[in-house]
Amino acid sequence: MELPPTGPEQTPRRFTIGVILSAKRYTLPAAGLIVLWQLGEALVPVLMGVAIDRAIGGADPVELVLWVGVLVVNYLVFMVSFQLGSRIGLLGMQSVQHRLRTAVSERLLDPGGLQGAARLPGVGLSVASSDVSRLATAVAIAVYPLGEFAAIIFGGAVLFTLSWPLGLAVFVGAPAMILLIDRAGGTLRRRSGREQALAASAAGKAADLMAGYRIVTGLGAGPEAAARYRRSSRDALQATLHAKSAQGVLLGSMNAATGVFLAAITLTAGWQALSGSLSVGALITVVGLAQFLVGPMTMVATNFGTIWAAATASAERVLDVLRSPRPHERGTGTAPAEGADTGDPPEHGLDCELDLDLTLGSAALHGRVGPGECVAVPVDGAQAAELVAVLSGRAEPGTGRVHLAGRPLADAPPGTLLVAPHAADLFDGTVLENVAIGDAGTDRARAALDDAGCAEFLQAMPDGVHTAVGESGRRLSGGQRQRVALARALAQDAPVLVLHDPTTAVDSVTEQAVAARLRDCRQGRTTLLLTRSPALLAAADRVLDLVDAHTDADGGDESGGVDSYAGAPGSAVTAPTTAQGGTR
Repeated sequence: MELPPTGPEQTPRRFTIGVILSAKRYTLPAAGLIVLWQLGEALVPVLMGVAIDRAIGGADPVELVLWVGVLVVNYLVFMVSFQLGSRIGLLGMQSVQHRLRTAVSERLLDPGGLQGAARLPGVGLSVASSDVSRLATAVAIAVYPLGEFAAIIFGGAVLFTLSWPLGLAVFVGAPAMILLIDRAGGTLRRRSGREQALAASAAGKAADLMAGYRIVTGLGAGPEAAARYRRSSRDALQATLHAKSAQGVLLGSMNAATGVFLAAITLTAGWQALSGSLSVGALITVVGLAQFLVGPMTMVATNFGTIWAAATASAERVLDVLRSPRPHERGTGTAPAEGADTGDPPEHGLDCELDLDLTLGSAALHGRVGPGECVAVPVDGAQAAELVAVLSGRAEPGTGRVHLAGRPLADAPPGTLLVAPHAADLFDGTVLENVAIGDAGTDRARAALDDAGCAEFLQAMPDGVHTAVGESGRRLSGGQRQRVALARALAQDAPVLVLHDPTTAVDSVTEQAVAARLRDCRQGRTTLLLTRSPALLAAADRVLDLVDAHTDADGGDESGGVDSYAGAPGSAVTAPTTAQGGTR
């Protein structure tokens, strides 16, 4: 099942139609069965009218038994058709919903990231759940309305044979109602879009509040945060009430118009029967068809009114996510240097040299992280956040460049460089499940847990590595969560690994032990540490210092201040011997 294109020329209306047409393997057989069901329903008053005229009017018991048998067969056929058609149609809706939700989830989880409001967890969740569900429900428009139209056309044709004014009224009135419904649904479409947007905003604020609950409580900002959420929640409630009000007005007006229209047909048929233009059986047929047509014409109002309006509003939000640009598109850099490998990422860091030439605010960073080296950059705050964003591909360097293995970072093979942020999230599950992800097997995950200093607290827990961490790891302390996140990064065994303050929440003894193990577990691979931790700085092979950007621009030290440390903590500090930097 292929979803319609999501290019910039795509509109929510066309996208909704494309989503409906993408489920043809389900909608075509389902629609055929639903047409059979509606025609069977419409045949009931026709058969009853014929039976009255031929059997009861003619006092023929054989005819009566015959037509009763025909009615029973008709009932069996349309009931089975309805059951099968509804099941196939529901399967089509579920299949489309699964495909849409998968596409939205893939975009939300794209390693390249995304821009816009969808970055908020609550907003993304709202689009992937509520909006996708509403959009997938539009598949019903390709199933049930076809049967409803078939019933209206059949009923109009029967009425036309009995009385051409009645049939003409149905053929003219039904299309007019469809056009009126589409025009009247504009308000509902606008209000449905606003309803979904404000509900997503409230969900996003709630997710942010829960994620930072401890910090908010520590700052004493709980009342203000709660007040902001209440305001957002009230706005979402008002938008929902406005949307439901528009839906009620639309349905009520359409039902009233349908009722008046069919009542007029019934009264006209009664007048014709009194004047002798219609027989008793024909009158019963007309009255029965008029009562039956209330259902199809009302459901057309529902499908083309509320369902279509809600689906197109949600389609716009789904399109916003699927089309949302990446902060830093891959593959837009210049061609790799001559002789550079353009294939898969290397298994180790031996061929991965990281070349940094950046300006971070008022500071500049120049230097190289050689293949297999462990290099530290003493940076924090906004400068660290900017450097992490650039290295992770979420932002482009404002000034300067970053090359990996002789090519721009944007052109590096996926999986070559892994950036582990300071504020990492854990998934609901066990400690081992959080670490043994991707290509990391159980053995490598256990080794990474030891290297990250997790053995100490895991031994004290009854379930060990099978301890449940809870949602976002909230069953663990801050230091325990940080060590599990570090273990997860180490278990990936990436050729180039960037760690941003991986040990800020652990005690100094544990930090020293983790720093010592870090060199051994990353032996032969390239590692960049963004930290001011003395233990981690001492564990690095070298330290790249930032220099003043203005001094650097005026022709000052072009080295970026490269310190050379000996290979292990406690070793003597030696001055660099290359032309890359000066001593500290």
